[in-house]
Amino acid sequence: MINSSKMMSFSIMIMSTLLALSSESWLGIWMGMEMNMIAFIPILYMTKNSQSSESCMIYFLTQSLGSILMLIAVLSNILIMVFPDMIKMLFYTLLTLSMMIKLGVPPFHFWFPEIMNKMNWINCIILMTWQKVAPLCVMSYIIEMTPLTTIMIMTSVIMGSLGGLNQTSIRKIMAFSSINHMGWMIACMKFNSSWMEYLIIYSIMISMISMTLLYYSAYFINQIHSMSKSMSEKLMIIIMFLSLGGLPPFLGFLPKWMVIQAMIISKSYSIMIIMILTVLITLFFYLRMTSPTMMLNNNTNKWNSEKTINMKLTKMILLLNCSIPVISTFSF
Repeated sequence: MINSSKMMSFSIMIMSTLLALSSESWLGIWMGMEMNMIAFIPILYMTKNSQSSESCMIYFLTQSLGSILMLIAVLSNILIMVFPDMIKMLFYTLLTLSMMIKLGVPPFHFWFPEIMNKMNWINCIILMTWQKVAPLCVMSYIIEMTPLTTIMIMTSVIMGSLGGLNQTSIRKIMAFSSINHMGWMIACMKFNSSWMEYLIIYSIMISMISMTLLYYSAYFINQIHSMSKSMSEKLMIIIMFLSLGGLPPFLGFLPKWMVIQAMIISKSYSIMIIMILTVLITLFFYLRMTSPTMMLNNNTNKWNSEKTINMKLTKMILLLNCSIPVISTFSF
């Protein structure tokens, strides 16, 4: 049976993002993002429990704060004829701060891991991928004028890598990983115009990992270690996490390679070195999650023996992560 309210919420969420992307005025973009927020809250509350209600409240308050700041920035832009230079700087700074709140960029990131830890994997996929499209698009409009770009990149990659070190919840680790990737996307936006390609590849990787973890109902690190899996499934999980960390020659290294090339061309060596070092930290906690699955032999329980992922799907995920980077390398 089709859930009509759920279909309506998803339709409004998609249409509102498209409205924000295609709008020619700041008020139109603001309206599209407000509709997107209002449509996503019923999706969060589909499973009626205390955690979903808390996540709805946190999401509503933070997004409303970002929307208020954006509205103040847009309305203050009317005064540009009075104090042009001062109002222009105020406009770009307030607009950047509002997008940082909406995206969960440090130091406004505290809501993001908390809300991720209270949601199911489907909502996590939406929050980490689709909900970032409109704010990132607004950020791309003003990236050349904002004075906070370097601060955003540095705080995102550092907090995203250090924050995931002491976590046992996979959803919180994925949240801090998303914050780290936000820094790379903003850097791609600043030094190279192909940030949308980065977002698409990142969305593919996040969707594959989240759907796999949803299939196994895995929410904590010890659940990955205790699951009974075949060797191909173990290899698939390890490759997906290493690909998300950006280890060559997997798919996740491809967008990072584009950013590194663009930063070398623009001679931004100091920022690039810090970004690469923080990626090594994220790879460390991905290895901490996945290495015991290869080193430990698990006993296969009788009631668990039937729950295995389709072999064709496993081969397709392995092929996607391993072959596309090689093809893309020779196509450059």
